[in-house]
Amino acid sequence: MKKKTLALLLSAALCVGMLAGCGGSGGGSAGTPAPETSAPETSAPETQAPAALSGTVNTNGSTSMEKVMGALIESFGSVQSGVTVSYSGTGSSSGIQSILDGTCDIGLSSRALKDEEVSNGAVAHIVALDGVAIIVNPANTVEDLTVEDIAKLATGAISNWSELGGADGPVAFIGREAGSGTRGAFEEIVGVADQCVYTNELTSTGDVIANVASNPNAIGYASLSAVDDTVKAVKVNGVEASEATVQDGSYAIQRPFVMVTKDGAAPSDATQAFLDYAMSGDVADIIRAAGAVPPVK
Repeated sequence: MKKKTLALLLSAALCVGMLAGCGGSGGGSAGTPAPETSAPETSAPETQAPAALSGTVNTNGSTSMEKVMGALIESFGSVQSGVTVSYSGTGSSSGIQSILDGTCDIGLSSRALKDEEVSNGAVAHIVALDGVAIIVNPANTVEDLTVEDIAKLATGAISNWSELGGADGPVAFIGREAGSGTRGAFEEIVGVADQCVYTNELTSTGDVIANVASNPNAIGYASLSAVDDTVKAVKVNGVEASEATVQDGSYAIQRPFVMVTKDGAAPSDATQAFLDYAMSGDVADIIRAAGAVPPVK
């Protein structure tokens, strides 16, 4: 009887051990790890391309801004191919009046706005600066001229370099043809419009530079970006002509290139996109290539 009882006890103990070995927390199978919980996958936010726009942006005004506008319009087309930007060169005052009258989307001015224009709602956005270098032959010993000196040289009031401390020799004033934007900028800033006495009037900046480079008595003007080492750019009022001095305003012979909007008039999405593009730092090299100086952003 004792042997039978002992056998029953051993059998019961064996069953309990087997049950303990087969059991698992959470009802899982023995030896099978519980599945791991992983965090949901996230991806870095993607940079979205500008929303595609369509429509027409009509710009009107300064003829001197033609090259800058052409470059900006062409490059903007690669960003917003559905937007057509038109340019009409009718003069700065006409462009400002057009935006005030609501007959264009952006006015263009190659001068600062007048107080009366601002009071009528005109708002200026400077997209570029126009620096005009005064160039002489490298053999010329004159290094610095005042704006008044330059005006007298242009009008013939000073006709010999010796009057300014240079060598004895007749002044040869070289410039661009009538209708040139560079000529208009020079004459307007120096205050000699329709008063210049030109020895030669040439059809390109390159020709002006070549003529000055070949004549020891010559003086002329050229867009700052076009000046090379075949000529010498003189200081004006003691300030060297450079991109930096044009940007900080210390170089005297310069003017702003301005896009003009009207205060309180909401532009179309296409117009706002073109204005934002032209005002961005991304177009600095485009402005330089067009012969102007990008403003400090």
